[in-house]
Amino acid sequence: SFLLFALGIIGTGMIAVPVLAGSAAYAVSETFEWKRGLDLKLLEAREFYAIIALATLGGVALDFSPIDPIRALFWAAVINGVIAVPIMVV
Repeated sequence: SFLLFALGIIGTGMIAVPVLAGSAAYAVSETFEWKRGLDLKLLEAREFYAIIALATLGGVALDFSPIDPIRALFWAAVINGVIAVPIMVV
């Protein structure tokens, strides 16, 4: 059961990486009105694919950094809570 649980956690993490990178690329591309979409070729949507690459590399860099992931999640939630209200008002 330990091996099955470990494989499930690792598999879930592997599935989450491209989903999170893709959602970041869609959000940034939508904001700047760039061409976007996984159905477009690399040369048609360079910025979109660059954001995917940067988001993935940023995640890998955070993995090798000495930053405590739980503390990072806590502060990300605090910042999100503080920024959410003014953004919703605008």
